[in-house]
Amino acid sequence: MLGATCLLLALVTTVSCVTQQPPNTVSEDWVWNNLHEFENYEGPFPKNIGRLHKPGNTTYILEGDGAGILFKVNPNNGSIAVYRTLDREEKTKYFLQAFVRSSISKDILGLATNFTISVSDINDNAPKFTQEVFKGSIPEMSPNGTSVLKVTAHDADDPTVGSHTKITYQLLGKEQNFIIETFSGIIRVKSPNMDREQKKDYEVFVQAKDMGTQNGGFSSTATVLISLTDINDNPPHFSHSECLLVFNVSEDKIVGQEIGRVKAEDGDEGENARIIYTFIPNSNFFTIKTDANTQEGVITLKKPLDFEKLNRYKIEVEADNPTPGSWMTKTKAELLVTVLDVDEPPVFSHPFYSFSVSENQPADTQVGQVKAKDPDQTGGSFFRIAPDSGNIYTRVSLDRETHAWHNITVTATEVSKGVSLMIHSQALVAIKVLDVNDNAPRLKEDYRPFICERQGPGSLVQVVAAVDDDEMTTAVRFHFSLGTRDSNFTLSNNGDNTANVTVRLGGFNHKEQPRYRLPIVVSDNGRPSMSSTGSLDITVCPCDQAGEAGDSMFVSLSLSLSLCLCLSAIVVLILYQKLQKKPVFAVMKPSEIQEQLVRYDEEGGGEMDTNSFDISVLNSLRELSYGTAPKKHWHSCKTLGICVMRFETSSRRQRSCIKSNQYKDHYYYYYTVIIINVSS
Repeated sequence: MLGATCLLLALVTTVSCVTQQPPNTVSEDWVWNNLHEFENYEGPFPKNIGRLHKPGNTTYILEGDGAGILFKVNPNNGSIAVYRTLDREEKTKYFLQAFVRSSISKDILGLATNFTISVSDINDNAPKFTQEVFKGSIPEMSPNGTSVLKVTAHDADDPTVGSHTKITYQLLGKEQNFIIETFSGIIRVKSPNMDREQKKDYEVFVQAKDMGTQNGGFSSTATVLISLTDINDNPPHFSHSECLLVFNVSEDKIVGQEIGRVKAEDGDEGENARIIYTFIPNSNFFTIKTDANTQEGVITLKKPLDFEKLNRYKIEVEADNPTPGSWMTKTKAELLVTVLDVDEPPVFSHPFYSFSVSENQPADTQVGQVKAKDPDQTGGSFFRIAPDSGNIYTRVSLDRETHAWHNITVTATEVSKGVSLMIHSQALVAIKVLDVNDNAPRLKEDYRPFICERQGPGSLVQVVAAVDDDEMTTAVRFHFSLGTRDSNFTLSNNGDNTANVTVRLGGFNHKEQPRYRLPIVVSDNGRPSMSSTGSLDITVCPCDQAGEAGDSMFVSLSLSLSLCLCLSAIVVLILYQKLQKKPVFAVMKPSEIQEQLVRYDEEGGGEMDTNSFDISVLNSLRELSYGTAPKKHWHSCKTLGICVMRFETSSRRQRSCIKSNQYKDHYYYYYTVIIINVSS
């Protein structure tokens, strides 16, 4: 019986005679308190589970749960036996009553006694999961340890007996993406790099086993289905074959009509895959909007097209995912719209003509002339066609950089005996001019970097790039090299059509050589290879150890000039006072003369004694004046007899020219306090 050993517990009590007891009673010392029987006992039956030593001339009667079927009592000796297999999970306790009857009078002796037969548990039930299939979901790329869900199993055995209901959980198989906590049943993420776009659904098998960590016991399994929800981790992109989107549109297309659709792919789903299309820059002839159902960019005509004016439009389409999340949300592709010619009727040069003619003129007198022209272009300026064979030839040399596409209309007319039958048909011919490497690459910009004279070997001077008028494909590569070997600079190619110009030895001196012109040769990988030479104009700055540029000499010159003007003004004032026969210097009370600390370098620092004078007076004098020459300003003062003349100059001072190549303007003010007698 499942390898379990059944223990028979029987409570046997002895009935003894007690003196002076009433004649129709029996001692209650025989009462069974509690009997036990293990479940799943399979025989032989009957099996005694209790025995009673009775007094003479008495019989026993059993009533209650299972009496007469599961349990029977021997009326003569009081032995109780079980007759069938018990199952604790069906019924754990049986409540019965025992009666003692006199064998002589057949009367019941005493009161009925209640007792219980308890079914003892053995580990005969496996844990059972609350669900056959558990389902959970987590965002893709969830970090290690993220909780997915909790599985739960129950055991019908007695939780008070040993480890019969102590359940442990484990994942079956070589599971690499998830782990489960042994006792709680919580499933967590083990692999933090699960990508929904590579695999969306995972099936995991979990086992629940009783008996805790002991060997043996019963177990059961359940299935766990885990799905990854989407996060916005994929930018939209056009397929490689769609980097150039080509549409052909006839010139008679009606405004507002759809001319085509573009589609950018996004590996995400739902809101994370939403795409907004725009033209960069905005087109005057076309609009693009997103179809919410298909996420396609619907291109419609905004203005009428005219093949004769412009037959080719090249626009850049940008697909943007507006949902936050991805570090890169935009992609671009080129849209080439070719306008197809439609045979249009001749157009008069004027919509209305007015002529005059004198009366009495003879017949066939010319009245005037009307003119009309065919607005269609046949491409005759570039091509010709052999009338008999239909072979198309070029008239002139073609240039892809001027016209990459040519659209011509060919008309075939049926002729009989040299006479046109006015039966004809037309075909549109689009001719693409293939690119040849006939343009040399050149530097993308007119680079003019700055360096400090203290700049050491290996420091970066400038990153240079190149452009080419030829067709730029992904296979085009530019190679950069120095046009001179005798140079204090080196150049290294980055492999992405850019190059770094760095200092080779250093030791620059802006006084000896303030500028360097570095020739750079740019070549492409075409056949034949084309190259050109550009120059890098490098300016050496006199920088301090902090990388700050020193003051220019102009400041010193301006200072000297300002001092000269100041002294000249003083002399003029003195002479003026003498001519007016007034004292040159006014005598004032000591309390009226207050020492003023005037700041002459606005960038400098320092403090003003604001307690001894009105700061607003001097602040009112600070009016910025831009220019290269010093400017003189006269200001009247609050205090009688004191006037302030300010000389102002400005200097463009270069700061951090290596890092930012920017200038910062600094203004210097020079104040001279002149004490004169201005009284009448």
